[in-house]
Amino acid sequence: MTKTFPEHFLWGGATAANQFEGGWKEGGKGPSVSDVAKFTDPKEMKDLLDVHGLCDITDEQIKEALETNDEVFYPKRHGIDFYHHYKEDIALLAGMGFKVYRMSIAWSRIFPKGDEEVPNEEGLAFYDRVFDECLKYNMQPLVTMSHYEPPLYLATEYNGWYNRKTIDFFVRYVDVITKRYKDKVKYWLTFNEIDSIIRHPFMTGGLIESRFKKEQFEEVEYQAMHHQFVASALAVKITHENIPDAKVGCMLTKLTYYPYSCRPEDVLKERETMRQIYCYSDTQVYGEYPRYLLNMYKNKGFYIKMSEEDLRIMKDYPVDFISFSYYSSSCVAENEAGLTMTSGNTQTAIKNPYIPSSDWGWQIDPIGLRISLIDLYDRYRKPLFIVENGLGARDQIEEDGSINDDYRIDYLKKHMIQMYHAIKDDGVELMGYTTWAPIDLVSNSTNQMSKRYGFIYVDVDDYNRGSYKRIKKKSYDWYKKVIETNGESLFE
Repeated sequence: MTKTFPEHFLWGGATAANQFEGGWKEGGKGPSVSDVAKFTDPKEMKDLLDVHGLCDITDEQIKEALETNDEVFYPKRHGIDFYHHYKEDIALLAGMGFKVYRMSIAWSRIFPKGDEEVPNEEGLAFYDRVFDECLKYNMQPLVTMSHYEPPLYLATEYNGWYNRKTIDFFVRYVDVITKRYKDKVKYWLTFNEIDSIIRHPFMTGGLIESRFKKEQFEEVEYQAMHHQFVASALAVKITHENIPDAKVGCMLTKLTYYPYSCRPEDVLKERETMRQIYCYSDTQVYGEYPRYLLNMYKNKGFYIKMSEEDLRIMKDYPVDFISFSYYSSSCVAENEAGLTMTSGNTQTAIKNPYIPSSDWGWQIDPIGLRISLIDLYDRYRKPLFIVENGLGARDQIEEDGSINDDYRIDYLKKHMIQMYHAIKDDGVELMGYTTWAPIDLVSNSTNQMSKRYGFIYVDVDDYNRGSYKRIKKKSYDWYKKVIETNGESLFE
């Protein structure tokens, strides 16, 4: 029997405006929280373990950032300059046969400060051109409404998502973009990795931690999270009203944990930790807070302001599908003393001795992706979409100009085979798969270019030196064949 994926499976790749778009002051765009994120150059594992510290920022650091136009130590300001290369880049992606391309709209390109009543026409027109270019190649855009790029003004003047007014600003933005692009975009995501506000509150929620009392900040994070839940539900409502056939999903950081041992204490710790991951998708899928999250609020003495109208909105407008990122797995234990820690996607955890790691400490676990798919589908019985999965590595250009990234091919192939088994053997309904990222871009937490993910190499280094020339890697033609054969080539 021929092994292929479902007939209409959506193969593609994923990017985010804040990591590759550039043009941070062009076309009327205002600064976002990402435009003040500074480059870090980790030398060893201990430099990667403070995820919160890597992503947090103070008013003084924001002031310092805004006093300079520097793009070397603020690399998200230049990214890979997609703003000026979008036609070339979309053609390269289409050359692999992409069915779908996940990207985000920079909120501050549409509403430069975030609180304006009238949108920026230049910003709207830019995305018109981008979507037209995608559709020219029959490549469906999958658009994230907010991907780590709230307008900076909302953070400095309104305290970001802690302020309930931000719901209204977001709703206005969603109404504008869904009306404008109603004939061009039918797949939408509300917030990228909505759960990550707990791990990096400034980047996700525009929360400046130093403004709040330390002992109260966790409650502040969950209050901001509640406002995002309400905003996400309203975004589903508005999108369905403006685009009746649209599909709107949530997006979860799929952190997959194993108990470090079979000690009951470690198993219980794993269950508790996974609940801390699933509580965000539970809320968006079922339209109500899970009992265990409300118990946590009560036990910690949190008072999260939520009205009956908030809860009704959340219940009436759940998401249509669940999308998620998956890169690696790790372990948890009731007692971490003496255990080796390692980094992962916006988190740190105990290293699994049975699993290899990338150069950045992310553990490579293809079977963990299958386990994640089974868990999510059994839990929700709604379509799933893997919208981020990939390997960050240091790629080398050979003397003949080739880039032989066999390690990336090996990583992706093993994960795709596990996806196939989840669909064919486990009955998982999987809509599609977009790799992170099909073209090199600025890696998120460390703001490095040298941690590369793409099938396409971009000639720019950590210090913004290079020609910005695009070069196909070995993995480019490999992924092209995977898509052409709808996965059959994976089993050759």
